[in-house]
Amino acid sequence: MAEKITMPRLSDTMEEGTVVKWHKNVGDKVSEGDILAEIETDKAIQEFESEYDGVLLHQGIEEGKSAKVDTILAIIGEEGEEFSTDSDESSAEKNTEEEAAEAQSESSEETETSNEIPEGVNVITMPRLSDTMEEGTVAKWHKKVGDKVAEGDILAEIETDKAVQEFESEYDGTLLFIGSEEGKSAPVDSILAIIGPEGTDVSGISTGKPKKKAEAPKEDKKETKQPEVKPAEAPKEEKPKPVAVTSADRIFASPLAKKLAEEKGIDLSHVEGSGDNGRIIKKDVENFKPRAVSASAQNYVKRESEAVTNSQMRKVIAKRLAESKFTAPHYYLNVEVDMDNCISSREQINKANPDFKISFNDIIVKACALALRKHPQVNSTWKGDETVLHGDINIGVAVAVEDGLLVPVIKNTDFKSFFDISTEVKDMAKRARDRKLKADEMEGSTFSVSNLGMFGIESFTSIINQPNSSILSVGAIIQKPVVKNGQIVVGNTMKLSMACDHRTVDGATGAQFLQTLVMYLENPITMFV
Repeated sequence: MAEKITMPRLSDTMEEGTVVKWHKNVGDKVSEGDILAEIETDKAIQEFESEYDGVLLHQGIEEGKSAKVDTILAIIGEEGEEFSTDSDESSAEKNTEEEAAEAQSESSEETETSNEIPEGVNVITMPRLSDTMEEGTVAKWHKKVGDKVAEGDILAEIETDKAVQEFESEYDGTLLFIGSEEGKSAPVDSILAIIGPEGTDVSGISTGKPKKKAEAPKEDKKETKQPEVKPAEAPKEEKPKPVAVTSADRIFASPLAKKLAEEKGIDLSHVEGSGDNGRIIKKDVENFKPRAVSASAQNYVKRESEAVTNSQMRKVIAKRLAESKFTAPHYYLNVEVDMDNCISSREQINKANPDFKISFNDIIVKACALALRKHPQVNSTWKGDETVLHGDINIGVAVAVEDGLLVPVIKNTDFKSFFDISTEVKDMAKRARDRKLKADEMEGSTFSVSNLGMFGIESFTSIINQPNSSILSVGAIIQKPVVKNGQIVVGNTMKLSMACDHRTVDGATGAQFLQTLVMYLENPITMFV
C-alpha cells in the first residue's frame, strides 16, 4: 500500500516549509534512511529522510515552493502502484462541498441575471480611500434621493480608518438610491449609491448583486466631452489664476482628484480648480497640461517599488517578536561598565594562548551565566499559573543572518570555560549563516545576549526572545574621559541594556542581576574563583 509522507514539523514554531532540493526523483528506488529532500524551515535547512522502502511515486511540492505542515510531501509505494493525492477527508464530504459550491454558483448566476443594470444607470460602491481601509462610515450625505447630481458634485463625506473625506460623483443624473445611512458603516465595494435617469426602477439592483453592463472604453467617453475646437487666435497675456489653497496652505481638491493626480504624477499645486471656490475636481486633473519644467525637474526619474516575498524565517521572526512585544510587559534597565580591567584580562588570556583567541562577547556570555546562577529568578519562564525557574543555564547568542536573526543556544553555559564558549559560538554562528543548524541547537534557551558593539552601536534595546524572561543588549566599547580617584582620565566604557519581563523579573531583581554582572566584567578574575 502506498505511504503518504506529509510536510514534517521540524521545529516547534514551524508552520510551513520550503523544499530546497529533492534528492530523489519520481521512479527512484527509496530505502528507509535515504535522504528524500532538503527542507527549509523558519530556522534552518534540514535533511529529511524516508521512513519507508519502495519507489518514489509522487512529489507533492516542487523545489522552491512552500507548503503548510501536514501537506502531502511525497508518496512511496510499489512500482506501478495506483495512488491518490487526496488528503484523508472522505470523498463523500468532498462531493458535498462541490455540490454546494455548484448550487451557490447557479444561485449567483440567477441573481446576476435578474439584477442586470438598466441603461444609463451607474452603481457607486463604497470606495477604498486608504490602503488600509476595509469599511467606511457615511458621516454626512450632501445629496438626498431625488436630487439632481452633476459630475464633480460632493455626494457624501466618508469617514475612513484615517480621516473624513469628501466623495464626489463621477456621473450626471438623479440620485435614485442611498445604500448606507448617515452614521452607518459598510464594507468597501458594497453599494453606496445609484445614479441614473429620473424615475428608473433600481429595486432589483439595490437588493442583490448587480451584473455589470459592458461600457464603452473610457477614451471614447472622454472624446465625446472634448470642447469644440475654435480657430486659433492671437495669444493674449493672461495672469495665471491663483491655485486654491486653504488657510493652512493645503491644496483644496476632492479626494478623487487627489487620487487621480497621484496616479498620473501631477503636482496639484500647478492645477487650476473649476469647482466651488476654486476647488480642484476630477476633470481639472484630466484636462491638465503641464507647463515647461526646469532642467533639474526633467532629470527626475520615477523609480519603481519592488515587492519582495518574505521567507519562512522572516515571517516567523515577525510573528514571534510581535507576540513577545505585545504579550510580555517589557521594561529596560541600563548600566555603563568600566572595561579597563576586562581589556587587560582578555589581552593576558589571549597572549597565553596565541593559537586561540577569545572575544569580549565570550567573556560577557560567561559572566551572564555566572550572574544567573546567583539570581535564578532571571533564569525563568512565565507559564500563566506558574513561573518555571530553570535548573540549567542555557544562553542564546543572537546571530545576524541574511533573512533575519537566529539564536543558537550554548547549553549549560555556567559550566563551560571561555574557550569552550568561544569554540561553540564560532561554530554555531558559521552554521547559522549557512542555514545548517539543527532544530535542537536553537531550542531550550533560558536567557539571551544580543551584541551590536562590533557595528559601532553604543546602546540599544532588544525584544525578549520568548520564552526567556530577559535579554541583554551589548553596545560598543567606547574610549572617553572618565573620573577615577577624583581625576579625569581616559577610560574604556561599555553600555548594557537589559529588557525584562515584568511578570517574572521585578525591577529590584533585574537591578541586582546587573550589579553582579558588572562586578564580574569589571573584575574578571572573580570569574575564576
